[in-house]
Amino acid sequence: MNPAIPLEYRCNQAGPVARRSIWRVLQFIVGALLVALAVRSIVHNWENLRAQSLDWQLSPSLIALSVLTVFAAYAILIEAWRRVVLSMGEQLPFLTAVRIWFLASLGKYIPGKVWAIAGAAVLARRAGVDPSVAVAGALVLQALALASGVAAVGLTAAESFRALGSAALPIAAGLLVLSAAGLAALSSQSILDRFSRYLPSSLPRLRAVGGAHLTLAFAANLLAWGLYGAALLLLARGVLPTVSLSLSQAIGVFTCSYLAGFVALFAPGGLGPRESVFLLLLAGAIGLKPAAGLALASRLLLTATEILPAVPFLLYRGASSPPSIREVS
Repeated sequence: MNPAIPLEYRCNQAGPVARRSIWRVLQFIVGALLVALAVRSIVHNWENLRAQSLDWQLSPSLIALSVLTVFAAYAILIEAWRRVVLSMGEQLPFLTAVRIWFLASLGKYIPGKVWAIAGAAVLARRAGVDPSVAVAGALVLQALALASGVAAVGLTAAESFRALGSAALPIAAGLLVLSAAGLAALSSQSILDRFSRYLPSSLPRLRAVGGAHLTLAFAANLLAWGLYGAALLLLARGVLPTVSLSLSQAIGVFTCSYLAGFVALFAPGGLGPRESVFLLLLAGAIGLKPAAGLALASRLLLTATEILPAVPFLLYRGASSPPSIREVS
């Protein structure tokens, strides 16, 4: 410990560091619990799992339509992020935003997920955008994804949590209230400043988003969750046509499982917690083995649609070259 650093400063810094450490431990515990519950369900239902058939029947047209639906969701999210950046006084052409989006998204497959945000800052700086604006916009969009995702789960709770029966309604109401509180926080600079104390000091100051831009970005994220659910439904019909899955159920299950992987910072790409929640929500409705098969198919589709479009940008030498580790760090 450096004695030249004032004791008061060290004490002030120790609080946020300790809170962040506690938050990481809680994330790991919750993620491990979800995985344990999924494993427990598999173990307890092992005999039924072995007896259950899994009839793969691939339909290239439905799978292709599912892929196109995922890309439509990406396009909406990219434009939402671009609009947030524009609202902060910067210029960002759509195609440049597409390049930054796909290259930076590769960072989510590194534990911690902060690399996606750091990569966006470096790539945005190369494109002439203020890195602090790019990162602030990315952070705001992540918060919007959480708020809209919570709302999507709340709106589809009757189907997603049908096993809970009458308890699904209060859960839905609570999730919608939580989503509304998140939107209110994103529009308040004072609340964002207080929240920023829990973020690494290297990240730029979060900026409140105006009502019109916030509403449009929230609606865009909500629509994207709907498209993700539609893509899952198309994928289910394209690989397991005997599985009975409604659109509302697909939206709720996908969104809930994706959010579980999203908040589990220790899991690259949400691997583990996402599939565990997927199984826990769908096994009772369609069977454990079909739920596992659909979870695997969904993982492969999303990984392919995130990584393959980035390959041309990775191969292109020039302004679009990916950031080095030295630049990101």
